Amino acid sequence: MGTPTAPAPGPSAVATHLVGLRVRDVRTYVEADVELGPGLTVVAGPNGAGKTNLLEAAYLACTGRSFRQAADADLVRRGAEVGHAAATVMAPSGPSVFSVGIDPAAPRGRRLRVDGSPVETLLDHPARPRMSVFLPDRMVLVKGGPALRRAHLDQLLAVLRPASMPVRRAFHEALRQRNALLSSLRARGADAERARGELAPWDRTLAEAAAGLTVARRETAEAIRPAVNERAVQLGLSGELEISYRPRADEDPDVVLAALQERHAGDLERGFTHHGPHRDDLAVRRDGRLITRFGSQGEQRLSLLALLLGEADVMEDASGSRPVLLLDDVMSELDADRRERLVGLISERGQALVTVTEAGHVPGADDPVVGRIDVTPGSAVASALASGGRAGSA
Repeated sequence: MGTPTAPAPGPSAVATHLVGLRVRDVRTYVEADVELGPGLTVVAGPNGAGKTNLLEAAYLACTGRSFRQAADADLVRRGAEVGHAAATVMAPSGPSVFSVGIDPAAPRGRRLRVDGSPVETLLDHPARPRMSVFLPDRMVLVKGGPALRRAHLDQLLAVLRPASMPVRRAFHEALRQRNALLSSLRARGADAERARGELAPWDRTLAEAAAGLTVARRETAEAIRPAVNERAVQLGLSGELEISYRPRADEDPDVVLAALQERHAGDLERGFTHHGPHRDDLAVRRDGRLITRFGSQGEQRLSLLALLLGEADVMEDASGSRPVLLLDDVMSELDADRRERLVGLISERGQALVTVTEAGHVPGADDPVVGRIDVTPGSAVASALASGGRAGSA
């Protein structure tokens, strides 16, 4: 799995990107060896051929996780005992190999390595490429409930406000402890005075963490707002796309503490904490109207793309490295003009892998600087990349 002989021009030679992917017995693949250029690569093939599986293998190799939240047994190809995915990454510091071995029968099902050495996690390695993923089922991020948007916002916290992560962990631990105490008090039939006394230390701890998390989330939402709106305009979404944080707690710990104390009776009756950042939302509006309620399917898709691309811009500014874009079935439901706009944006800089049923759905797919992988039914990858890469059989 060597470096492509003629990398596609455009992105910086030192921008962190994948130069190779090796897959063994993961999902539908028996084996696949793919070399990648640093720009746009089109992954084409009919539905069910394994295109998404290839993106998943790339994500798995670089993070140790599946973007489908899959169990180990689901990741290993049927009939095989173990699976393996490895990505060769070029970073400013030089090349590194990130790999994941999957053995569902082992006590620890996933074995993570960097350059052959075992590690506890891949996520903290400085050479690891960050990844931004578009999947059709991620439309629930703009269509579904607030829990998914909170989780997404907190993923951004880890990149843009890493110093806030201890505060987030402290909040969730305090929330867990306070809820456990509320449940216990309820089961014991404790009166209000007893409940007030036992809840007091957790009220203060939770209030301080809640206020800190609220500040960090607001700052993160404010940081991405201009870039997301700019990308929405460039994608052809008319009107202003506004990202706004809707907190359920104040930024002053004393105000949060008072709110918690006022709700003792209700919390005791329910057996859990009702007030706090665990009920926040990230609102996505177009011209003041919630996309979740009033946006068409096409507008929701463009809004999600604008969100992901805008976030990629901000992450690049914060970390100096642009995320690798893994875009699955992104062209469906986009007209020719929007497809042209999208390709123009993702081709500007950085690496992107885009799956489509037909290569012609990607404007400029025949351009010599664009990579190409053809995935065919029967678990086979057989194509030459424009940059000189190759794909092995599966």
